[in-house]
Amino acid sequence: TKAQEEWNLNLPFNPVRNLKRLKENKSRERRLSVTEYNKLMEACSQSSCLWLKSIVILAIETAMRRGELLSLTRDTINLEKKMVFLNETKNGSSRTVPLTEKAIQTIQSLPISFDKKLFPIGKYAFRFHWRKAMKQANIKDFRFHDLRHEAISRFFEKGLSIPEVALISGHKDIRMLFRYTHLKAEDILRKL
Repeated sequence: TKAQEEWNLNLPFNPVRNLKRLKENKSRERRLSVTEYNKLMEACSQSSCLWLKSIVILAIETAMRRGELLSLTRDTINLEKKMVFLNETKNGSSRTVPLTEKAIQTIQSLPISFDKKLFPIGKYAFRFHWRKAMKQANIKDFRFHDLRHEAISRFFEKGLSIPEVALISGHKDIRMLFRYTHLKAEDILRKL
């Protein structure tokens, strides 16, 4: 081939010809049913972890990731402006997340910790309590990160546009948001 000539390779065969192409991971589209949501809230309420229910509520209200939620401090939250400033996110960019009334009420109900952390719990302790609540609620095949999918899907259901949701979620690639839209021809027809 031309590449072999260009690189001065004299191979008797193409060494990568028989390699199988890797398949892209199929995106998860797992959402909570109303019954599952109620069971989850009940299990979180009964948890020995004081912050579990509040973390779950904020995850659904803000689409924040687990790490972002666990790193929240009181000084990053502006209740007057109804905003949270996230300095360190997964994609390396900071972002400002608007707070719903339910999110504000949840934050205001939390006790103040000595280290200003909103949730003074580590990721391993949190994971333990999350799994315990999922087992108690008898919810199968649902990860904490699926709450982010749930939140973003709810934003679209409320009528927010793709740029508005991207601003909240921090997605840099708009194409990633299309898997959350769940557009149906019937819904579009109603708009037409």
